[in-house]
Amino acid sequence: MFAIAFPMIDPVLVQFGPIAIRWYALAYIAGLVLGWRYMIWLAGQPGALVKSQDADDFLTWAVLGVILGGRLGYVLFYKPAYYFAHPLEILQTWQGGMSFHGGFLGVLVATLIYCRRRDIRFWAFIDMAAVVTPIGLFFGRIANFINSELWGRTTDVPWAFVFPNGGPYPRHPSQLYEAGLEGLVLLVVLHMVWRQDRWRTKPGVISGAFLIGYGLSRIIVEFFRQPDAHLGFLAGGATMGQLLSVPMVLAGMALIAYAKKRTT
Repeated sequence: MFAIAFPMIDPVLVQFGPIAIRWYALAYIAGLVLGWRYMIWLAGQPGALVKSQDADDFLTWAVLGVILGGRLGYVLFYKPAYYFAHPLEILQTWQGGMSFHGGFLGVLVATLIYCRRRDIRFWAFIDMAAVVTPIGLFFGRIANFINSELWGRTTDVPWAFVFPNGGPYPRHPSQLYEAGLEGLVLLVVLHMVWRQDRWRTKPGVISGAFLIGYGLSRIIVEFFRQPDAHLGFLAGGATMGQLLSVPMVLAGMALIAYAKKRTT
């Protein structure tokens, strides 16, 4: 079976004694900073429903929501028994283990608190946050690829990789599939939706489009991604990622229907 040689990139970019700078951490930083700058730019465009200053001050809240929510989501959704038996390891985020669905809920809670404290229209603000989120998803999936984690199922496609910790067989580079769909494609689609006055002026529509876009992308890619070893296939042959994404798609459809009936 043909396979592309995996690029042996050290997960640690540089190390100074016990301090290591990892590509994974840099991916989170890049996603947050670029998303923050993009959000400020969007807020400065004609017709924006969010002030530039409000977008500028949101970075710290976004960081807390992503890290706390992502880590707790991974602990509760994927390895609750293990972490309840080893609670101190919950704090060891440098060992990996983040959940997008948990990070999404974390940012949602952080945004709700932030908007209430600043008297900002929640749905208008979360719409803008949704537009920039694919940037972070893109960099996160590229970091997963560099770390040789979350790889795909075995295959004979000509672009398959033999991952160093994925056994001897060629596998789908599912991390790159996700970077493309959840990252680049969703980024372009949401930007095009945001540019339309009829949708931007109905807070909630863009957030609904994000939920649908991410949920469908994740459901599709999960057919090529190897399920987590400790979970395997669940009800009906679905994966945990698919089961968590179905409610997102349904919520997105309901949110769009609700937002289209509301007035600004």
